Amino acid sequence: MTIRIDLDANNPGQFFACCGLLEVADRLWEYAEGWFETGTFSIKAGNEEASLSKLLKTVRDFRLSGDDAWSSDEDEDEQGNDAVDAAESLTIVSPIFLRLDWWQDKSIKTWAGSMNARRIFLAMCNAIDPHCVSPFGQSGVIFDTQAPEPSSTGRKKVKKPKKREPFYFDGQRGASAWSIDVGFSTDSLNLHTVASPVVEVLCLVGLQRFRPRPTQTPRVFDYFTWRTPFPVPIAPAAVSGLIGDGECYRFANSFRTDQRKHKAFMPATRIPRSAL
Repeated sequence: MTIRIDLDANNPGQFFACCGLLEVADRLWEYAEGWFETGTFSIKAGNEEASLSKLLKTVRDFRLSGDDAWSSDEDEDEQGNDAVDAAESLTIVSPIFLRLDWWQDKSIKTWAGSMNARRIFLAMCNAIDPHCVSPFGQSGVIFDTQAPEPSSTGRKKVKKPKKREPFYFDGQRGASAWSIDVGFSTDSLNLHTVASPVVEVLCLVGLQRFRPRPTQTPRVFDYFTWRTPFPVPIAPAAVSGLIGDGECYRFANSFRTDQRKHKAFMPATRIPRSAL
């Protein structure tokens, strides 16, 4: 069974989201191969019931170690900032098992200490529509899932959900995230950004195994597509340009605020291999 998804190869978030989708398919169906064609990414799985909607449903249903079904605000300080260590690892325990901790490499990490990666991840997962025909195009303002809380009368009341900002992996969003371009800082004014939950979640997953290749310029990276179907153990070498016959793309993980804490993936530019 071959699964295909449309993508913009110049968008680093979408590229690494494809890598994340391949990772999930391989763990869900025990073996999968992936490759890029013009405008699409394909996955071949050895399971007749494999489908894109089943993959997306798996991602939507991700559960993390140490989490219950609902999140509370007990770990936030009085200013509304998340007090949890933003560098902590995340472990997906269901429906697949996968440990995520690649952001120890701060050169590709985009979020700062006031952003709770666990909360962002779960909110993005919950927002995914597994039946969307163009998953990378699904977007909206993302909210936490909230549990009903008992009131003094014994009845349960639902607390107003909190909005969650994205990781800013989506190059389409990152291109308009700079304060100097917008004219003001969205973070300073507590404005909320429209996000692509599929891109944000799967990019976080993909970067665990599939890393961009650093260049001589700080926070500037290359990644490579590939046309030959490769399984998960081999594909990371293709991403780094060590094997394969695809195209090279270069992008920056740029600061998007004056405080130089929050960053965003910028749109990539195709680089001829002869120029490398």
